[in-house]
Amino acid sequence: MDPVTPPPRSGVLFYIGAGGLLLVMVIETIAVIGRHVRVPLLGALEMAQAAILPAACAAMIIASLAGTHAAVHLVTERVSPALRAAMARVSCFIAGLFFAGLCIGATWLMSDYWNSFEETDVLHIPFRPLRIVVALTAAVLSLIFLHRALRPEERA
Repeated sequence: MDPVTPPPRSGVLFYIGAGGLLLVMVIETIAVIGRHVRVPLLGALEMAQAAILPAACAAMIIASLAGTHAAVHLVTERVSPALRAAMARVSCFIAGLFFAGLCIGATWLMSDYWNSFEETDVLHIPFRPLRIVVALTAAVLSLIFLHRALRPEERA
């Protein structure tokens, strides 16, 4: 098994993801302490969900750029290098189509609810910016995988 090379920590995506995770930790810590002292933090789940979205999106993009997704090589390690390369290209192409479908679906959903002013129940956090982040992330992931499918020699 090849050692996994950690992604560069200097990128803005790393700090977005780290900031989101740190924010979730702070929110949940305050919420747990609040439950124990009988002063609950209202909307803790909504805040955590809104904070984890940019962290998860940044993590998916970082992992895709670095090529460090979890993978099972049970079949691919037993085939020839040429077939392995072809399978990797097909896999990247299918992943690109999958994320393109997610982007289309997220954009469609966003356009249907654009003027509905959706928001969370307790804190009234608007969904619109969160939907934009999801659609943009899906588009970026689709482009990353389709690029890898078309230019496999540049794979990380």
